[in-house]
Amino acid sequence: MHRSGRSATLDFRNFFGGHSVMGSFVQMEKPMYQCTHCSSTHDGIQAFHADRPTPYWDVPEEKREADVYLTSDACVIADRFFFIRGLLEIPINGCDDHFTWGVWVSLSETNFFIWQDHYETPKRDHLGPFFGWLCTRLPIYPETLYLKTMVYLRNDGIRPRIVLEPTEHQLSIEQNSGITIDRALELVHLASST
Repeated sequence: MHRSGRSATLDFRNFFGGHSVMGSFVQMEKPMYQCTHCSSTHDGIQAFHADRPTPYWDVPEEKREADVYLTSDACVIADRFFFIRGLLEIPINGCDDHFTWGVWVSLSETNFFIWQDHYETPKRDHLGPFFGWLCTRLPIYPETLYLKTMVYLRNDGIRPRIVLEPTEHQLSIEQNSGITIDRALELVHLASST
């Protein structure tokens, strides 16, 4: 759960790679928005989170118990592939809010253990940043799997900030340039209906 809000759990069928995954949203104390897509009033912007990295689904079901270590923030596959969960935040222009994707990124073994060793350290933002590959498919965008990222640890137990390498990919452009409130609400509706 993001420390700045309350969380609830939603079941997003077929949201990531055709598999049923659990997602959660963070409802923060934010201004209310009149949505042009559904005419409803929204309090804050809903966030969407993948509960496991996409490569998890490549492990045969019968091998997952033996080969996969999975928590809400870490995943290790076959003691060779290391993933952590972070927040890819897209600023919303003209306000202090942002649209958030809870995503997974791969880390090198060394960087994973640095992250793990400081998981409960209150002040850890001086560590890194770390290179990682985005390991979450976001079906609203062109292929997002294996986009280059940098992982920035944050203090006080807040999940790491995931920053995409600046490219012409739509997700990277939106993260670097920001989006309108209308686009943020469109993302909420697209993600909710996918």
